[in-house]
Amino acid sequence: MTTQDLTPPTDARPGDKTLGEPIVVIDGVQKYFGAHHVLKDVSLTVRRGEVVVICGRSGSGKSTLLRCVDQLETIDGGTIHAAGHLMGFREKNGKRIPLGDAQVARQQRDLGMVFQNFNLFPHISVIDNITLAPVRILKRNKAEARAEARTLLKRVGLPDKENAYPRQLSGGQQQRVAIARALAMQPKVMLFDEPTSALDPEMISEVLDVMVDLSRQGMTMIVVTHEMGFARAAADRVLLMHEGHIVEEAAPETFFNHPESEHTKLFLSKILAH
Repeated sequence: MTTQDLTPPTDARPGDKTLGEPIVVIDGVQKYFGAHHVLKDVSLTVRRGEVVVICGRSGSGKSTLLRCVDQLETIDGGTIHAAGHLMGFREKNGKRIPLGDAQVARQQRDLGMVFQNFNLFPHISVIDNITLAPVRILKRNKAEARAEARTLLKRVGLPDKENAYPRQLSGGQQQRVAIARALAMQPKVMLFDEPTSALDPEMISEVLDVMVDLSRQGMTMIVVTHEMGFARAAADRVLLMHEGHIVEEAAPETFFNHPESEHTKLFLSKILAH
């Protein structure tokens, strides 16, 4: 699947599923890096089971927004509710009080994050990469965690790689292990930050296939990507960010065929020309 593949599979057409209640609510979020205003009053609601794709030029704020949802960056204004948490804060007597690192880490357990680079531990096997956090953080029984890891490896198409080390895997295989590792924490929401950008072209489809399968199984997903084929096949909504704002938000068919924003028209004309 590439950016040129814009025909969604007939059994994966967006818009046919019933979505649940809001599970991520981003309200008026502001983010600065020094004097640079990166996110400008950004608001977005994602419903349980929804797949939202965020695209835009480099520097538009899309990855920063994702990192703010997962509290890898602290926000300078607004609020983010995700998976039942007021991310990064607790409320007391009508005031928001910042959480400590341990409390933030507990909130993050309900969010799975997959990065551009795979961030696997190179010195331990695939199955140990997947089971490390469930055993240490969730206090899962090691045998049960390993059994679940094997199930996840089958799910991402790597049932024979449990004893391999990351260096023995291709980039696409490493990213699929990273997805399995995130799923092992049983997250309520999966966040993907350009998960195919570090891959060779021939490895992109194997990762996108796993992500499409997750969408079909009802996983709530927010995906930052330039893979427009994936957006067309799996997204319920596609958003374009430009200079810290969401400037377009629509179902895939409308987004690609009838965009309203001039920024979206320019973006699509350039990305679909490659």
